Amino acid sequence: MTRMALAPGFALNVEVEGSGPPLVLLHGFTGSAKTWGPLAPLAERWTLVAFDIVGHGLSDSPPDLDHYAMETCVADLVAATGSLGFSRAHWLGYSMGGRTALHVAAAFPEAVRSLVLIGASPGIDCAEDRIARRSADELLARKIEAEGVEAFVDYWENIPLFSTQKLLPPEIRSGVRAGRLRNSAAGLANSLRGMGAGAQEPLHQRLASLTMPTLLLAGSEDTKYVAQGREMAAAMPHARFEVIDGAGHAAQLERPDRCLELIRGFLEDVEGADQHGVAP
Repeated sequence: MTRMALAPGFALNVEVEGSGPPLVLLHGFTGSAKTWGPLAPLAERWTLVAFDIVGHGLSDSPPDLDHYAMETCVADLVAATGSLGFSRAHWLGYSMGGRTALHVAAAFPEAVRSLVLIGASPGIDCAEDRIARRSADELLARKIEAEGVEAFVDYWENIPLFSTQKLLPPEIRSGVRAGRLRNSAAGLANSLRGMGAGAQEPLHQRLASLTMPTLLLAGSEDTKYVAQGREMAAAMPHARFEVIDGAGHAAQLERPDRCLELIRGFLEDVEGADQHGVAP
């Protein structure tokens, strides 16, 4: 555990493990740096830099929304990664963390050697749909503040997006639940307000300018994100999309073996191309 102060009274927690080229890991909503256990074998080849995103885990959960704004969040993450000595890294994000990694690539392309996105999207393109999503997220944020984290986790675990996780072994499901329960109500509520898909700038029109090598993954049962993954791969110049058979939204949790195989191969190809001075 390393607490990194980025502003007076504000710090992010980061867990660093392994050796080799840096690979930044960004978890999904209600997750933390601890949720990457299934991909821990990557530390044999890469330095894993796993952050607790603002409002999650052991990072601070400030009461104001300034640090939860996507543009501030990505600037903080890039600054913290640079302070660790990594001016350029591979970035891997899941769900909310995938949207965040995509914003890092758009705002700080020089800091991104490659992208791996799992169950991620470029946001919501339709203005009316963004307004509706912000309204829904505000209601959910108020629910968290009023009822507490445990009641919210009971609700969150039973939304359709996570239905396939009910098939996981009990010990894995209990570990995921324990991690969710360690979050604070204020942090989760403000994360929805500041970093929800309705609050962020949509990136659909900028995908063609993101020229870094990109691997997009989605579980075969996560049909919404399969469609979005295909669309993103078609729009990005050096992206490819892979379906993870037998997985839902959290493919890295439900099919870690296949995710490890694809991610490892992709990163090795990128670095091999670097060594030989050719496009990956």
